[in-house]
Amino acid sequence: MPTIDKSEQDILAAYDKGQLKSVATKGELAKFKAAARATAIKDRRVNIRLSSIDLSDIQVKALEEGIPYQTLIASVLHKYVTGRLAEQPPSAKSRAPSSAKRSSAQPS
Repeated sequence: MPTIDKSEQDILAAYDKGQLKSVATKGELAKFKAAARATAIKDRRVNIRLSSIDLSDIQVKALEEGIPYQTLIASVLHKYVTGRLAEQPPSAKSRAPSSAKRSSAQPS
């Protein structure tokens, strides 16, 4: 579970005391509600096969985000098909072959 820092604790305390007020307009709220409804409709089931390593990595990422791994997979797919999944330039860490990242044993 992610840890909560001091500023986040302050925000939660203010929320619990009712000290926070929304700055969204009624139009914005309606737009957000419609988007949430459209996103939340899950009327189809899909089965996919993943490698054990990929599934394990996805589950770790989901745990870091504090969401179920199925939700993370659905979110990534949704962002991809709506064009909102931004490709990141590869970092030095991510340029290594995936098998090298996942295994500490190096062939001699």
